[in-house]
Amino acid sequence: MNWNPEAEAKLKEIPFFVRPAVRKRIESLAREAGRDAIDLAFYEEAKAQFGQK
Repeated sequence: MNWNPEAEAKLKEIPFFVRPAVRKRIESLAREAGRDAIDLAFYEEAKAQFGQK
């Protein structure tokens, strides 16, 4: 899954010990949405779906 630099930077703000789980969850949501890349807008939308700001 391709991540654009802005989305990747936001992901790096998440604590390292939960980051892999968050990455997998967002990538799963992207695949369900038929996406092959994650941009900042999708990242924010995906995080909102599982109760994060």
